[in-house]
Amino acid sequence: MLNSNEILQTLRMIDQNKLDVRTITMGISLLECAPGPVDGLYDRVYDRITRQAENLVPTGEAIEREFGIPIVNKRISITPAALICAGADPVKLAQTLDRAAKTCGVNFIGGYSALVHKGFAKGDELLLRAIPQAMAQTDLVCSSVNVGSTRAGINMD
Repeated sequence: MLNSNEILQTLRMIDQNKLDVRTITMGISLLECAPGPVDGLYDRVYDRITRQAENLVPTGEAIEREFGIPIVNKRISITPAALICAGADPVKLAQTLDRAAKTCGVNFIGGYSALVHKGFAKGDELLLRAIPQAMAQTDLVCSSVNVGSTRAGINMD
């Protein structure tokens, strides 16, 4: 049970210290989108993201109203894109991710990524080469490349 002192302290933190929730994130696995014809991949990815995250922003806004604490960013994080883009056009995949993020109303979508700390697969190399063009042609897509881990070391390639 909250007492009045705790409530006032929270209000002071919101007002004077600008207390907020920096980000809420919905993680979505896209692995089930990979099997099937490559031409349908983009539609499967778009449909899965928009179906899974359709209530993310309204839910975040409801939480903001309920607790009176702003949530600065609502974002989506997906399976590393390199795992599903072998044989596909990685720039078109980035554009699909961007379109889905805009449809859902989120601030950004992460996961346009490659995990190359243990070596390169075809999808990793395609995605790596496409990152500059993909970033130039999208608004909400965030990209990363994992080149090292404590266990695997650093991939110097």
